[in-house]
Amino acid sequence: MRSFKYNKTQPNIMNKRDFLKSAAIFSTASVLPSSVWALGKADKLRTAHIGVGGMGMEDLKAIASHSSVEVVALCDVDANFLAAAKALHPKAKTYSDYRIMLNEMSSGIDAVVVSTPDHTHAPASMIAMNMDKPVYCQKPLTHHVTEARAMNQLAADKGLITQMGIQVHSFYDYKLATELIRSGIIGKVKTVRAWSPKNWGYDGGVPEGSDPVPSALDWNLWLGTSAERPYKEGVYHPGNWRKLVDYGCGTLGDMGVHIFDTPYNALALDIPKTIKTKCRKPNGFGFPERNRVTYEFPGTQYTTKKFKWVWYDGEGAPKLHRDLKLPNGDTLPDQGAMFIGEKGRLLLPHFMQLPRHIVDGKYVDLDLEKFKYVGEPVRNYEQEGKKHYHQFVDACLGKGEVTAPFSYAARLTETILLGVIAGRFPNKKLHWDSENAKFKEEEANAFLDSPYRKF
Repeated sequence: MRSFKYNKTQPNIMNKRDFLKSAAIFSTASVLPSSVWALGKADKLRTAHIGVGGMGMEDLKAIASHSSVEVVALCDVDANFLAAAKALHPKAKTYSDYRIMLNEMSSGIDAVVVSTPDHTHAPASMIAMNMDKPVYCQKPLTHHVTEARAMNQLAADKGLITQMGIQVHSFYDYKLATELIRSGIIGKVKTVRAWSPKNWGYDGGVPEGSDPVPSALDWNLWLGTSAERPYKEGVYHPGNWRKLVDYGCGTLGDMGVHIFDTPYNALALDIPKTIKTKCRKPNGFGFPERNRVTYEFPGTQYTTKKFKWVWYDGEGAPKLHRDLKLPNGDTLPDQGAMFIGEKGRLLLPHFMQLPRHIVDGKYVDLDLEKFKYVGEPVRNYEQEGKKHYHQFVDACLGKGEVTAPFSYAARLTETILLGVIAGRFPNKKLHWDSENAKFKEEEANAFLDSPYRKF
């Protein structure tokens, strides 16, 4: 059995570089090459699920709804969540530690679904991929930029089928908006403004003291590779971790991934050149409750040479701006994005609403007949919501391709995470060197990564 290499000067910290190179720490068994699945030589896909509470339960249900899926393993650090998942799949084996599950079930698993808090996405996914397993991982792909690049590289090196959990990527309205923009309906796009009034931030102080850990929760495994911290009821698990810098990525890392996705894809964007965030001073514990992030990207065939992206989140978002004024005095949708082009604007609400074409302050009807190849308009989440998951299953069985593989997801996630890092330096423009994966501002480079705790 192989083991991690640890930093000898910090006995409770493992060397992340070694972890990312050889993350299959417990694996000694031979595994089935992913190419077998790509050739479609099996009629069942045996799946293992890491994280089955909250969104993990939704992921489990959606994956399992595919007729060719057999759920064989379930893992969660919360015994209550695990019991609920077990009730749905009584034949599946259950675990609290994903490392043990992957080791013991290696030869009996064909694909892995990772639906944990953000800080565990990369550690769990990297082990699975090093075992040659296709991976479906929830968004954002990773907690750190270095992890996103490492996951992308490993998936490419091994030729693995991968998919990030951005379900709306496969919804009709978002596919239609992509085709509308690429058709040139508003000309080259010079600005995108996107927003969400959700508040996955916390402006308070670090909670004092500790509370008894619930008997159903393995707190050490929940912390995983993150720093040691005492348990406080209602602060971390199950629902508030997105607000905290050690575990989540704030509103930008949650809703931002969904709302960025279509403009990012439609405009064929790469990595931004500069990032600047307006927010309160960092407190080292929680994300700011309100943020305005401005990105400057290299131009593409669908944008002007100088292209800007502005993101707003928190209560009251977005800030009033002439680019966001709607005809007839209409109110903006609660969440969404506005493309501002040379020949008009396109509003994309989030979600389950058609895009709206705006020219000279008036709505213009869309000729959907020209875009019949996108499919038929659907307003049924139960029907639409499964598509992204089933796409992954079909691809694993050699019956199609994914549309949000890690090669795409890593770039989108890196873009999001650069905005999160910029929140550590309010009102300071950061310059990103994508080729060398570092900021011009040396102090910002400390937040591209973090040490992994031995657990």
